[in-house]
Amino acid sequence: MNLLEQELHYPLANQIPEAGQAIEIAPGILWIRMGLPFALNHINVWLIEDHHQTDQGKIHGWTIVDCGINSDTTRDAWEVLFASHLKGLPVVRVIATHCHPDHVGSADWLCTLWNAPLYMSTGEYAFARMMSAGLPGVDGSAMFPHFRKHGLVTAEMQEKIQERKTYYTRLVPTVPTSYHRLQDGQELIIGEHAWRIITGFGHSPEHVSLYCADLNCLISGDMVLPRISTNVSVFAAEPEANPVKQYLDSLTKYTDLPDDALVLPSHGKPFTGIHTRIQQLRDHHAERLQEVLDACVTPLSAHDIVPIMFKRALDAHQLTFALGEALAHCHYLWLEGKLTRQLDSDEVYRFVRSANI
Repeated sequence: MNLLEQELHYPLANQIPEAGQAIEIAPGILWIRMGLPFALNHINVWLIEDHHQTDQGKIHGWTIVDCGINSDTTRDAWEVLFASHLKGLPVVRVIATHCHPDHVGSADWLCTLWNAPLYMSTGEYAFARMMSAGLPGVDGSAMFPHFRKHGLVTAEMQEKIQERKTYYTRLVPTVPTSYHRLQDGQELIIGEHAWRIITGFGHSPEHVSLYCADLNCLISGDMVLPRISTNVSVFAAEPEANPVKQYLDSLTKYTDLPDDALVLPSHGKPFTGIHTRIQQLRDHHAERLQEVLDACVTPLSAHDIVPIMFKRALDAHQLTFALGEALAHCHYLWLEGKLTRQLDSDEVYRFVRSANI
């Protein structure tokens, strides 16, 4: 446990659910872990006991929040859980906090299997549909020209990036063709309790977190994680985005929550101390921004910034996120007027400190 983690409280200490098992983390809420084939090797998913109103009347069952990638391993894990932890009750709906593969990849399979509706925000649903369809601009092949403009000119890494062009469609081959919209401030009744929808930006188009005042419990998705900082990247579909500012602005939406709220994150362990964690995240980005500003005394591309921000070896998967995040920090400073941007003769954008800084 690092020093920052020690400032948080973990109610279950080091206890985590084993494969195929669940832990009741709050009344009527089961904590499950699904494996991922990445360096970040798991996602937390949540089962909430529910009484869902349908055309056939109120049905006692379970709502799933997030669902893992599309894979045989994930489906097998779900089948084990269905047999052992549902108490003979059906899945009545599926909620995806956002469009990333580990959160929505198995949604279509689950919704079809249980004849259950999908709930997402419009921004997340639209991007999931576009990316699973491989539409130009949001498909994997759009990464290469985008990152080429920001300094990724090494032939070997270019080839590896090109190999990742089917990354999303492999992990999310299909998305349900209809959905129920979740909006900021909306109250969603799950079981006996109301959950307030809190949307956030910067990490994904319109990320959904859910807070239940009755249980003092926040399903934070990827917006507030206990151990790692949420990735905030600039990608091809929105090449001049400012996701660091969007993310930092979004964190203010959580400051009215009680500090002893139980936070259920998508990665890592449930914790309390959300106000402390938000300040840690703000401090983290302030430090990264200062690093970038200090480095840009001479013109640097976002690719040049990567080893300054990430002082370890990166594979192709990690590099796409690292380069997107380095660019996001450059954009924050550029749009604040602290950096200027220039397109050099090699068609690469470089950033340099403004003369008045």
